[in-house]
Amino acid sequence: MKLSDFDYSLPKELIAQYPLKDRDQARLMVVHRDASLIEHRVFKDISEYFSKNDLLVLNNTKVDNCRLIGRRSTGGKVELLLLNLKQGLTFHSLLKPARLKLNEIIRFDHDGIYCEITGRNEVTFHAPDVDAVYVLGKTPLPPYIKREPEDLDREYYQTVYAKHPGSVASPTAGLHFTHGLLDTLFASGVAIAQVTLHVGYATFKPVKAEDVISHPMDKEYFLIPDDTIKALDEAKSAGGRVCAAGTTSCRVLETYARGATQGYTDLFIYPGYEFKTVGRLLTNFHLPRTTLFMLVCAFAGEGLAKEAYRKAIDEKYRFYSYGDAMLIV
Repeated sequence: MKLSDFDYSLPKELIAQYPLKDRDQARLMVVHRDASLIEHRVFKDISEYFSKNDLLVLNNTKVDNCRLIGRRSTGGKVELLLLNLKQGLTFHSLLKPARLKLNEIIRFDHDGIYCEITGRNEVTFHAPDVDAVYVLGKTPLPPYIKREPEDLDREYYQTVYAKHPGSVASPTAGLHFTHGLLDTLFASGVAIAQVTLHVGYATFKPVKAEDVISHPMDKEYFLIPDDTIKALDEAKSAGGRVCAAGTTSCRVLETYARGATQGYTDLFIYPGYEFKTVGRLLTNFHLPRTTLFMLVCAFAGEGLAKEAYRKAIDEKYRFYSYGDAMLIV
């Protein structure tokens, strides 16, 4: 299975640079696997594709304001992306420029807080606490959004049900839901449950191996609470279908099928994978040559997934994090 099999060309103007003001007004492509049929709808209509006893599973991770801008003693700018907290106030971090000296001090324009380079891709802050560090930060917009983060991103780059801090990127399939739309689904008899998967830098990490099967996935922390396990059992007993909102929720649910409810998952899903829990998938449109696009090809079928992407480009859907959505049924 070659990496080039998962490539496609996308006009730059289709990469969404801003969110829609009304989340549920995004376009929704509905892909019917059995009939190889593709529909074009609006996201607010998604409830029409659910039935009583179905289960919608959401990822309730919350994006940290983990992109920081500091200054070296020379006055040069340094950009930090705090990936995860290792211990105390020491973070695993991506730094730009990358060649900073050990023990070098990076200062910020806020109450004397500074950090020190304490290792390869590691910084240690001198600050009152972790919250004080994140006060310095901005929304970590992905690199294909060619603008600086704005105040609106603090709202729109989070799902309305975001709860547990820990991600460097948003589980973007969920960005289209409003509280009202979730209430409508619940009122119609659809069960709604939550899992947590903290999205790491792996979501941006390029696949370099031409033989994609040899690509190493980074581990990401996940948790499936007891009430979600109960909801999964009830949906199965009632003959309901399980819909994963996003590739992150999908990977958590498929990890659960292997017997794990908490820990770290490095599950890599690509064509040929047999899905054991997820019966439907809600997702955004993903970058070419990525593990996310491979997962979509695995779920929809490689041919149908690629046809859906061709149609999305022809119909000028908005792509990537702030873009439109696809429901695969």
